[in-house]
Amino acid sequence: MARRQRAATRKARREDRGIGRRGGGREWDRYKMTQKLVSIGDDYNVENQAGETVFKIDGKVLRVRDTLKMTDLRNDDTYTIRERIVRIKDTMTVQKNGTSVATVKKALVTPLRDRFTISIDGHRELTVKGNILDHEYKLMRNGERVGEVSKKWFRVRDSYGIEVSPEMDAGLVVACTVALDMMVHPTR
Repeated sequence: MARRQRAATRKARREDRGIGRRGGGREWDRYKMTQKLVSIGDDYNVENQAGETVFKIDGKVLRVRDTLKMTDLRNDDTYTIRERIVRIKDTMTVQKNGTSVATVKKALVTPLRDRFTISIDGHRELTVKGNILDHEYKLMRNGERVGEVSKKWFRVRDSYGIEVSPEMDAGLVVACTVALDMMVHPTR
């Protein structure tokens, strides 16, 4: 009996975190990223839950200017993540195949912790809730979770997970996560 209760408790926790089937029966996509993402001159891979490399992040571009290139190996989409220097508050833009698709902004006044918003062209704005510095946060749209980042999902020390709702562009969410990481950890 205790075994069934533990199994039911684990299942309930997974459902509370939104892991598994949601929204029409499609599973959320889950990715694993190396935490030391923006080391100058290095390339990094993002793996899916099957362990296949699905995104490649080129850190060599960062030497020239505050820009990263990310390639979706499944469909050859290219994402460019670039810092906008002329702004008062921290801002980064994300381009997909040369077209600007998102802007990640840090709130001007944040008394206790960093607050960020993500403006996605043609969609409602996302808010970032949680502890960004420790990679424990959610991407919310209209109060509903559409993405989540957590270190708890992996036992590997320098890795964290990114979970993406089926209705979101996974590459865009991963690119925005990279932008947030660059903004919160500028020395990497």
